[in-house]
Amino acid sequence: MPSVPEIAETSRYLARLLAAKPALAAEIDASVLRPVTADELAAWLDAQEVTEARLKMVLRQLKQRAYARIAARDLGGLAPLDEVVECMTLIAETAVSKAIEVLDKGLVERYGTPRGAGDGAVGKAVGRAQELIVIGMGKLGGRELNVSSDIDLIFVYPEDGDTDGARSISNFEYFTRLGRGLINAIADITEDGQVFRVDMRLRPNGDSGPLVCSFDMLENYFVTQGREWERYAWIKARPLTGGRHEELEAIRRPFVFRKYLDFGAINAMRELHAQIRQEVAKKDKADNVKLGPGGIREIEFIAQVFQLIRGGRDPSLQIKPTLQVLKLLADNGLLAAEAVRELSAAYDFLRRVEHRLQYLDDAQTHMLPTSDDDRAIVARAMGYGSFDGLLAELDDHRAAVARHFEAVFADPNRGEHQLAGMWRGAGSEEQGEEFAKLGYREPREAATRVAALREGPRYQQLGASIRERFDALVPQLIQAAAEMPNPDATLSRSLDLLESISRRAAYLALLQQYPQALRKVAELVSSSSWAAEYLQRHPILLDELLDPRLLDVLPDWSGVRHALESKLAELEPDTERQMDLLRETHHAQVFRLLAQDVAGLYTVERLADHLSELADILLDAALRHAWLKMLKRHVEQPKFAVISYGKLGGKELGFASDLDLVFLYDDAAPEAGENYARLGTRLNTWLSAQTAAGQLFETDLRLRPNGESGLVVSSMESFRKYQLESAWVWEHQALTRARYSAGDPAVGEAFEKIRCEVLCQRRDLEKLRADIVDMRQKMMDSHATRGDLRDTVFDLKHDPGGLVDVEFIVQYLVLGHSHAHRELTGNKGNIALLKMAADAGLIPVELAETVRNAYRDYRRLQHGLRLNGTKARVAPDTVADRVAAVRELWLLVFGETAAG
Repeated sequence: MPSVPEIAETSRYLARLLAAKPALAAEIDASVLRPVTADELAAWLDAQEVTEARLKMVLRQLKQRAYARIAARDLGGLAPLDEVVECMTLIAETAVSKAIEVLDKGLVERYGTPRGAGDGAVGKAVGRAQELIVIGMGKLGGRELNVSSDIDLIFVYPEDGDTDGARSISNFEYFTRLGRGLINAIADITEDGQVFRVDMRLRPNGDSGPLVCSFDMLENYFVTQGREWERYAWIKARPLTGGRHEELEAIRRPFVFRKYLDFGAINAMRELHAQIRQEVAKKDKADNVKLGPGGIREIEFIAQVFQLIRGGRDPSLQIKPTLQVLKLLADNGLLAAEAVRELSAAYDFLRRVEHRLQYLDDAQTHMLPTSDDDRAIVARAMGYGSFDGLLAELDDHRAAVARHFEAVFADPNRGEHQLAGMWRGAGSEEQGEEFAKLGYREPREAATRVAALREGPRYQQLGASIRERFDALVPQLIQAAAEMPNPDATLSRSLDLLESISRRAAYLALLQQYPQALRKVAELVSSSSWAAEYLQRHPILLDELLDPRLLDVLPDWSGVRHALESKLAELEPDTERQMDLLRETHHAQVFRLLAQDVAGLYTVERLADHLSELADILLDAALRHAWLKMLKRHVEQPKFAVISYGKLGGKELGFASDLDLVFLYDDAAPEAGENYARLGTRLNTWLSAQTAAGQLFETDLRLRPNGESGLVVSSMESFRKYQLESAWVWEHQALTRARYSAGDPAVGEAFEKIRCEVLCQRRDLEKLRADIVDMRQKMMDSHATRGDLRDTVFDLKHDPGGLVDVEFIVQYLVLGHSHAHRELTGNKGNIALLKMAADAGLIPVELAETVRNAYRDYRRLQHGLRLNGTKARVAPDTVADRVAAVRELWLLVFGETAAG
């Protein structure tokens, strides 16, 4: 490390300071290997006599001592950037707190303690004592203070009222005096210099506004006058003194962070940056490392625009330090890891250059020097042999920042779209021809649809700013739809979506800002009408289309489980928000699976596995948090399990499947029955209730013992007794596809033991066949294709030779033969069970394989048809060979008693 005199050669201010205070040089020599700490600053102040008369001198001495060591460590290569800015922040915090402490004491002696209005007798101030809250803004708020910075402050206090002294004054006047005293103590230039310059222009109404404001005044200002740039400024707001910070945060947070995804913030910040760029150009500040192109401010804007857009829905983004925000953006896939690496490296470099510019004369400058001497000093302080070498790396960093800034903030809608005339002239006779040229198969209908939208009441009633966004999007949708294999259907579905979100400026802003998302919307709705309807119901999912990993990253269910639990815990005890979070998580994950499915990444079986695991995760989370809401919990962890039947039980869940559930408990406590009954009812509400975020699942609890007339929750003992003594054959058929999904694993194991016991009973095979065939006949009578339609339509699920036939064959084989072939009790799915039955010699191997393939094909066809909103019906000749194979196996298993 260089000596202190050598270090001082790179800072004229430090050299002057050490020359004026020789003892300081010796102090640095002794302490330079240690960073400045908050405890050290506090201890030094405690050792001083700090009166109101001595306050300015003591605070300036504190600053000089700490600054000298910070500069020596920084210029000597001992302190990284985060240490430097943290230590400068500590100086400011310590000085502000000490000044408030000393000045407040004097004011209290003169006027008494400021108090809220209270409810006491006239003339008596009996409310709560009030304190001034000094809010650090900007780099002070973000703990990123530079080495020659002013500090941006705002002064607020909780309540209006009066002081309780003999010379009573209003709280407003009291805190105004205290605020003025603080500014004077910190910013006044004395023979010892100043602690920090103080900037109060960020307060409500700026220089024209009062110096202090109450919580009520602040909240009213935010609601009635708060501007977009003030939201940006308040991101880093951090209270330094006083109390009742939670109340202040409750005012600040909704002003800064919207509940929805606020993509309109991009336009607002783009306009703000354009104003800054104009000012920079006007004042010839291209060499300004803070405000110039590719400078520090552009990095901060990139971080903060994502905070404004998403911070309301993702509280983790409400943090303040720029580098930490950038890291989160990479972790969340919002910015590419390489972009964040370049931006972080540039931020570190630019901030260190900024500091070395300021070390020269302790001036608040960000301009590169013009004199050769100063350039040489700055280059040396940065570790370069020449200023040209420094400038080359600086230019590289600024070019990278400018490139990433442009990628985030570029206006994708510069100039008019080439098809804008088709939207403006919607309804004219020529429009049909234009749609035909683009490849639309029913051009007149497409033109009519567009004209109806433009002339309709919803569009006509849009506000000017929203209509401008809407007008920019329609021509893009016309073009995107034209490039799809089914342009007419794609356009119709896309316009339905656009119309449904037309009053939601944030979603229109998203599509306008990110043309790639608009393209993905067209691709998705082209592939599936169900996807189009799902997007209409949950337009917030448009945000998922921005993730470049959407089609590349397969689900990490362990990560989803842990992230969900962490967020639910953060929201405790807000039941409404927790229920919304469950729904939002489900919708987002389903949408990602949907996008990957229509892209051809999954078989139907693998997709069903993913959907089933997602449902299990949500069931478990809902159960645990529903239990936490129970006021009379008799145990910490409920001895309660959710048993899934049907599609979820068999892990054949589809996108729109409901959940067949049974609730069981195994707990001998006297109050267990009552508590778990309440839990079951509450859990069902958590799952099926409609909230602002929609519905989580449709649930069906009718498969419980005694159906709709039975208890919502059953004890394990009563469940076993019912299954062994009272259950119908169809209930045992349902049991073949049942499994533990969530809750206490021990209860799940007990259920599985009972399930195997029931399935392994010896049965009269003739009676079993007759009962199952009878049930199958009832289902066909209700659901199968009838009459002449059979010649033209085959229902994949319900008609003879379809999916239900295969399911009933498997259920018969399980119920009839598990006593001898216990492996059949495994809940492996129908395809696996058919093979197991063939391996056991119960059915022909070759025929079993043919039916397994038929079952796969049926499910694939059914899934594709449902994705496009049509019934699972096909032309009979397209599946004739599959139907024949299933019917052959049916007749082999059930013989002359066969249904159909």
